[in-house]
Amino acid sequence: MAYELYYWPTIQGRGEFVRLALEAAGAPYIDVARGAANAGQGVPAMQRELRSRTQTQPPFAPPFLKDGDVLIGQTAAILNHIAPPLKLVARNHRMQVWTQQIQLTIADMVTEAHDTHHPIDSGLFYVEQKAEALRRAKGFCSTRMPKYLQWFESIIVRNPGGSRHLVGGRLSYADLSLFQVVEGLRYAFPKAAQQALAGTPAVVQLHQRVAALPKVAAYLRSERRIAFNEQGIFRRYPELDLAG
Repeated sequence: MAYELYYWPTIQGRGEFVRLALEAAGAPYIDVARGAANAGQGVPAMQRELRSRTQTQPPFAPPFLKDGDVLIGQTAAILNHIAPPLKLVARNHRMQVWTQQIQLTIADMVTEAHDTHHPIDSGLFYVEQKAEALRRAKGFCSTRMPKYLQWFESIIVRNPGGSRHLVGGRLSYADLSLFQVVEGLRYAFPKAAQQALAGTPAVVQLHQRVAALPKVAAYLRSERRIAFNEQGIFRRYPELDLAG
């Protein structure tokens, strides 16, 4: 049975972390909101799930995923659910908890990257909060981005399973998510990201290894991979790319 992924059809956003895991594992899935509305899919199908009054465990917002009769919201929770059957996490419980901790830290960083262009209110346009965005981006580029990347660098280097992965000796969903973060930072903050990544060679090498995985490489070349744009989490506003 194919997984059913529900996320906005025109952006990578938080749904992309789930797409990458499914693609890397070669798992069958339906990207529901990207389907045709006249076939019972599309955004209307996603909205019906969100507005359902019969669902006793409704998701707050996309992304969410259906696995049979199980409905899971929140990116980290989705990845935690699908990782064991997709063999994208260790069997050891302690390592599973550690992988989830890394993923939640990635989620924190993603939120901070988003808030560089929407620091006051996500309901306002960027142009309505440009002064505040500039202040937020300065702190993110100069302090927060390097701090996060250096933490990821340290756990790769210290990994008892070797320095090819974040956890243990094989690919996990955390590796795939860190790959996506690097992709997003390089898109949104090319100058600041280059400067920060210059001090984290293990992160850069991990990104390169993930990009070279056959299934990931095929996905990145395909039409299924939505291009970065200025409606998603990582947005390229040159005035916010504040390299030190």
